[in-house]
Amino acid sequence: MSQAERDKWDERYRSGAYEDRTHPTALLASWIARLPRGRALDVACGAGRNALFLASSGYAVDALDISAAGLERARAEATRLGLDVTWLCGDLEDPERALPRGPYDLVVWVRYVNATLLPHLATRLARGGHLLCEQHLATTAAVVGPRTAAFRLQPGELRAAAAGLDVVHYAEGLVVDPDGCTAALAQLVARTAA
Repeated sequence: MSQAERDKWDERYRSGAYEDRTHPTALLASWIARLPRGRALDVACGAGRNALFLASSGYAVDALDISAAGLERARAEATRLGLDVTWLCGDLEDPERALPRGPYDLVVWVRYVNATLLPHLATRLARGGHLLCEQHLATTAAVVGPRTAAFRLQPGELRAAAAGLDVVHYAEGLVVDPDGCTAALAQLVARTAA
């Protein structure tokens, strides 16, 4: 990612973007009771809403993002809540360098579209580990999220990218977030062999 992109995200977080998004993504909240406990990795964690939820649910959490400002906000909130999360700054355009090795019992990857990332995440999963993924989906509906097609997956693209994993849940369509905003999403829960 270019320095300009990194600066853009830092400025968004410094100016208070996403401050009201403290809830975990609904897919994670609905699946948390069925997912294996242990180590978790939150990829492209932003200000840490999913990482904080995972830590409060008993996971040992590593959380990775490119924005130092987003991570600063997340770190402050973790301290306020008394939660222990390892915050990592890295550029996912170079996943082999940025991603910690694992293995992880759970990898959460929410709303950061990078079509080449899934195979790298799969190699970080422990035996029987789960990947929970939610990505923006191409649509003509009025929804939140990126406006350019490059940051939205085509129908079926996420499921196809998960070849080699056991898909236990897959859905595509419009989803109303807990804050009342409508998003077009592809949602996946998959696991490795035990």
